[in-house]
Amino acid sequence: MSDSERSVDFKTSKLGTKEYWDNFYKLEHDNFVENPEDIGECWFDESNAEEKMVDYFFDNLTQHFPNPHVCDLGTGNGHLLFHLYEEGLRGELIGVDYSETSLEFASHIAKNKDYNVRFERSDILDSKDSFLRSNIEKFDIILDKGTLDAIALSDTLYEGNLTGHQIYPMRIVELLKQNGVLLITSCNFTEEELTHHFTKDHLFREFGKVDYPKLEFGGRKGSTICTMAFQKL
Repeated sequence: MSDSERSVDFKTSKLGTKEYWDNFYKLEHDNFVENPEDIGECWFDESNAEEKMVDYFFDNLTQHFPNPHVCDLGTGNGHLLFHLYEEGLRGELIGVDYSETSLEFASHIAKNKDYNVRFERSDILDSKDSFLRSNIEKFDIILDKGTLDAIALSDTLYEGNLTGHQIYPMRIVELLKQNGVLLITSCNFTEEELTHHFTKDHLFREFGKVDYPKLEFGGRKGSTICTMAFQKL
């Protein structure tokens, strides 16, 4: 069995619970109230992943979607959307999260900076979720910076006894327009695993990827993080 064909199996973790993220973003929001310059943690900052995602977005996606409808799944503090906005991206920019405290924090930052970015609560893994149902085939581009990673650490099961990360590609397909693109960054999945995960059911094709420095260990080369783009078929 090749690496890409392995079933991805993660141990559950508190990072896969809503309680953890509610508490995390409450603390970040409290810090922001005390110091408006503190807009929270930038995930994968040590790998410069957000900058690479933004560069890839403008270099490869805006030519296909000049005035895009963009959704950031698991938006957290909204950092990625704010970065895109600061670089000049306009269009409809929406961040969604299942943590109410993260949305309060992100909305507070947007209001404070007068950014035209809005936030809504959603658990898109729930097939009856109101945001999911009201935004079918709405978005040109969906962003994910670590959200699938967190979902894969949850022990919650959904219809068909499926895990969240098994359902995830189907939900992305529902939200994306035809030929829309998912731009995703992960530290838990390899490039091969992400490609298999999103293409095995013929829902997506690989659209592109970001190059990161390669590390060598035990005679094998790889990266601690990967960023890939997949286009809905």
